Amino acid sequence: MPNFAVIDCGTNTFHLLIAQPNEDGSFEEVYRERRFIKLAEDGIERIGDAPYQRALQTLIDYADIISKNRVSATRVSGTAALRTASNGPDFVAEVKEKTGLNIQIIPGSEEAQLIYKGVRLAIDAQEDRWMVMDIGGGSVEFIIVDHTGVQWFESFPVGVAVLYKKLHQTEPISTEEIELSRLFLKSKLVNLQLALARFPVHHLVGAAGTFDVIADLLGKEQPTPNCSRVDLNGFDALYERVLAANREERHAMPDIPDDRADMIVVALILVKLVMEVAAINRLTVSNFSMKEGMLAEMLASYQAQTKS
Repeated sequence: MPNFAVIDCGTNTFHLLIAQPNEDGSFEEVYRERRFIKLAEDGIERIGDAPYQRALQTLIDYADIISKNRVSATRVSGTAALRTASNGPDFVAEVKEKTGLNIQIIPGSEEAQLIYKGVRLAIDAQEDRWMVMDIGGGSVEFIIVDHTGVQWFESFPVGVAVLYKKLHQTEPISTEEIELSRLFLKSKLVNLQLALARFPVHHLVGAAGTFDVIADLLGKEQPTPNCSRVDLNGFDALYERVLAANREERHAMPDIPDDRADMIVVALILVKLVMEVAAINRLTVSNFSMKEGMLAEMLASYQAQTKS
């Protein structure tokens, strides 16, 4: 069976996943890696020189790994930072020249659909309506789903790199900045509030990023091998502990990965606000997200070709 590779070029993190399809539509993981790139380190309007070089070297390395794993097809997607940055097209061209990888810059709507397809592989069947939330560095995607499929989705340009650069100026974050963050997010997420009025949701499914940290600290059971159910009783204590800490104290916390310690404050403010707005009483964290959705589409296409 052939191997397939996907690369998700996110604003904060670049992911590589190589997998082999099974006959039942699932896949066996061959190789997985993530690297924190922080493309928006110097702002999302232009990729700074240091993150540009980190990103380029990562894709050179990924291309080398792919070449050693008998991969028959590769898909590379770029999201918010590459959509926004003025030198995004230059980066795409240089990557193509130096690695042969062809980065497709996808719109937020496609990103949301891919996230949904990935999450759907990770969680068990749901009877009630549920909402996916994927927190990226440049954008946040929301998808509302019921037993008939996707009811509503939208991508919002309020990722944690954007929020951190714009709103988190003091250490520890001040009461004023917390309130400003909440007001800013409420103003940007009006369409989410309108959607929730049409499609009320009380089960939130978080995908990757900050949700991984929440699952590591508060996860109480695994309904499937690729998701965790979170004990929400501990969320407020985690929120207060992280927001009360300064940057050095957060980096010293053994239960918070070093690469998450800067932006986790604004991320938790965002998660708490969304849980309040939607009156969330159940939180599941999916291990799968956009890259698994990309892979699912590739495998579906491959199966269709082999059957025809």
